[in-house]
Amino acid sequence: MKTLTILRHAKSGWDDPVLRDFDRPLNAKGQRAARLMGHHLASLGLRFDLVVASSAVRVRETIDDFARGYGDLAEPEWDKTLYLASADTLLDHIHALPDSADRVLMIGHNPGLEDLVLLLTPNDGGHARDAVEVKFPTASVAEIDFAVERWADAKAAGGVLVRFIRPRDLDVTLGPDGD
Repeated sequence: MKTLTILRHAKSGWDDPVLRDFDRPLNAKGQRAARLMGHHLASLGLRFDLVVASSAVRVRETIDDFARGYGDLAEPEWDKTLYLASADTLLDHIHALPDSADRVLMIGHNPGLEDLVLLLTPNDGGHARDAVEVKFPTASVAEIDFAVERWADAKAAGGVLVRFIRPRDLDVTLGPDGD
């Protein structure tokens, strides 16, 4: 069994219009959401053998705040190719994951992550999948199980969406405001 947990970066700021997209930091709401999500996943007992992440500033800051809530988190493997990657590129990355890691946390960006969840889970995936199809908000988490021994065998529609958690599910003040 392999488990992929997908975390979209937390809400970032647009305060500096000159700043490159890659360099945008989190805003205060994003920092709070990332910490809360980290704390929640720790309370569920979720553990990760490997953390892979985009190297964008907002992802790095998401991981920092997530770890403050989560506790002992493995040092991420930073990968520039995950920045704004498509679902197909992300799936290629998943196929190349080391088989020694059974539980992987992947942190990155939309629309690639949302598209990846939809690609990896069947259309009849239930209420959680329907919610992902509507929107995969910032700082949201999707956990997908695969009945495989090798990451290379994770296929489209081959996963089971175990859970989908949005920040607003944990704290209504972290609900939508145009993110």
